[in-house]
Amino acid sequence: MLNFISAVNPMTILYSTLVLLVLALVFGVTLAVLGKKLAVHEDERIKQVREKLSGANCGGCGYAGCDAFAKAVVEGKADINACSATSAENKKAIADIMGQSIDAEETMIVVACRGGKYAVDKYEYMGYGNCRSMELLGGGRKQCKWGCLGMGSCVDSCPFSAMKVGEDGYAQVDREKCVACGRCINSCPKRLVKRVPASAKYYVACSNCLRGAKEVRAVCTVGCLGCGLCAKVCPNGAITLQNNLAVIDYSKCTGCGICASKCPSKCILETKPQDK
Repeated sequence: MLNFISAVNPMTILYSTLVLLVLALVFGVTLAVLGKKLAVHEDERIKQVREKLSGANCGGCGYAGCDAFAKAVVEGKADINACSATSAENKKAIADIMGQSIDAEETMIVVACRGGKYAVDKYEYMGYGNCRSMELLGGGRKQCKWGCLGMGSCVDSCPFSAMKVGEDGYAQVDREKCVACGRCINSCPKRLVKRVPASAKYYVACSNCLRGAKEVRAVCTVGCLGCGLCAKVCPNGAITLQNNLAVIDYSKCTGCGICASKCPSKCILETKPQDK
């Protein structure tokens, strides 16, 4: 073994080492050049947009989280207004980043029903505790086919614990916790969870399209009667009847509250009730 080592020409070892060093250098430079040329550069606007989002990661926009939504906005695949948890001010900032104009208005969530224990049951439900499951059984347990089923699918869908089914048996929103992400909207099989402008003072807490006291009272004691009194007394013409149901035009409503005081069923409620 010693004889073999001594027989090796030192220059051969030197040349071999130099060749390896040159190859390493060539490969290193090649990888560095290719790395720069083939690198996927992220649009700087994605980070800028992400910083302006609420950071709730609620998925209400339809994307996996705020990172995915920011990327979709920059790529033109998503509307800035799809994120309801982001403030109007920040939405406008995002629009500026994207070089777009936007009419951003903050919204809040309301439940267009307060039937609950005031609405007549047609059967006793003993199945899976989910509104969608109950609805498969004849449209749900309520005689009112538009009424809240009270099983809390909206509660389960809310990532902020902002929904609850109260003692009265219908879904309610906790204004302190709700960010208006909208996850609850799609969870309701009756489509009772709705958006209204954050500036709204009142909303119609009913979706019953029956007409007249006899028909409505037979299924719910707090349902809209379709009497039109609210529309008659509104000084701004902000209320109309559509399919026998009172509908508020928030572009005209000033929040005077006359409609709520005159409603015989008291189904026009304050969006943010004050302690009296």
